Amino acid sequence: MKLSFFITVIIGAFIIISNDVSGQIKINLKDKVNREADRRANRKTDEAVDKGFDKVEDGLKNVFKKKDKGETEEDGEAAQGGEAGASDKGSTGSKGSKAAAPTLTWAKYDFVPGDQVIFEDNLTGEENGEFPSRWDLVRGNTEIAVVDGENVIMMRDGAPSIVPYIKDSQNDYLPDIFTIELDFYYPGDGMFEIYLYDRKNQKSNSPTGYTYIQVQDDQFLMGQARSRHPDENLAKSRWMHIAIAYTDGKLKAYMDETRLINIPRLDFNPSGLTFYTYHARNDNLYYIKNVRIAKGGVKYYDRVMQDGKIIVNGIRFDVNKATLKPESMGAINEIYNLMKENPDLKFSVEGHTDSQGDDAFNMKLSEERANTVMNTLIKMGISSDRLAAKGWGESKPISNNASPEDMANNRRVEFVKM
Repeated sequence: MKLSFFITVIIGAFIIISNDVSGQIKINLKDKVNREADRRANRKTDEAVDKGFDKVEDGLKNVFKKKDKGETEEDGEAAQGGEAGASDKGSTGSKGSKAAAPTLTWAKYDFVPGDQVIFEDNLTGEENGEFPSRWDLVRGNTEIAVVDGENVIMMRDGAPSIVPYIKDSQNDYLPDIFTIELDFYYPGDGMFEIYLYDRKNQKSNSPTGYTYIQVQDDQFLMGQARSRHPDENLAKSRWMHIAIAYTDGKLKAYMDETRLINIPRLDFNPSGLTFYTYHARNDNLYYIKNVRIAKGGVKYYDRVMQDGKIIVNGIRFDVNKATLKPESMGAINEIYNLMKENPDLKFSVEGHTDSQGDDAFNMKLSEERANTVMNTLIKMGISSDRLAAKGWGESKPISNNASPEDMANNRRVEFVKM
C-alpha cells in the first residue's frame, strides 16, 4: 500500500516536471529564434551602414583629389548638378550650406569743397607767440606756435574759444551752401567743439541748442547724431582733417576720408563759426591749421554744361609740391564718376597757382600738379585718350591776389571740356 502510493507520487512528479521542461524548451526555442532574427537584422543594418560610410569616404577622397588638382567647389558642382548645383549653393539651410556674408558698398567719402573761398587762414607770416591775426578772442588763451616746422593755432588754457575776424560778423556770413575745413590735432583727452554760429557776435537760433559738432577721440557728436570712426586702430593723439558740408538744411561732417555725421535737416540756420574747448591745458594742447570756409553748390555736371569747365579748389597739394593730399579725393572721385557716367566727356586738366614765388617755378609746379591729377584719374580707370594736362602757373588769375582768400581762389585745378 505504501509502496504503491510512493510510486504514484513519483510518476505524478515526473509528469509535472516533463511538462515544465517541455514548456521551457518551447520558450527557449522561441527566444532563440527571436534573438537570431535580431542578430541577422542588425548584421544587415551594419552592412548597409558600412556601405554608406564607404560611399561617403570615397566621395571625400574624390573631393580632396579634385582640390589637389586645383578644381574649385564650383567646378565640382557644375560637373555634378548644373543649375541644380548652382541653386543649392546660394540657398540658406539647403544640404547644410552656409549663407554668404552680405557685400557692403558704402560711399563713405563724398565731400567736395565749395568753389569760392570766403575765408582762409594758412597762418602764413604769423609770429610765434602772438595771437593769430585773422581771429578774434572769445575767452581763454590762444597763441601762434610752431609744430613740426609749421605755424599752428595753439589753444592753451582758460577754456579757449576763438572766432574768425570778419567784417560785419554780427550778421550771418555763412551762405546757404558752404563748406568748412581744418586740420586739427587732438591731444588724446577732452573734447573740441565747432559751433556753427559766432559766439562772440551772434546769438544761437536753435530751439534745442545743438549748434555744434563735438570732436572726441575717434567720434563726432551733434545732438542725437553721433558716430565713431570705423578704423579701430586710430592713434588716440593725432592730426585729423575735419570737413563740414552744409546744403540748404542738410549737414554732413567728415573725419579724414570718412563721413561720420549725415543729418537731413538741421533745426537752425548756421550763421558763423566758433572753435572752443574746455579741456585745453599746458599738458593737453589743441592745435589748428589750414582753416577754410568756402561757398559752393553747383553740381559738376551743371558747371561743365553751363561753362564748359569745372573750377575745383578742393584738390590740394603739399606746399610747393605736386603730391596730392588725401582730402583731394572727394573732388577727384566726383570728376571720375562724372566721366564714367558720360563716356563722351573729355577734359584738359589745367593747373593754376597764385602769384607768390618765382614765375618759372610756378609754371613748372602747375604742370606737375596737372599731370598728377590726370595720372590719378587714369589709374582709377579713365582712358588716357580722354585726358590731357597743362600748367598755366600764375598767368590766369581769377582774383587779384590781394588777400589770402584771393590767393586761395587762384590756387586751383580746372577741368576744361575738350
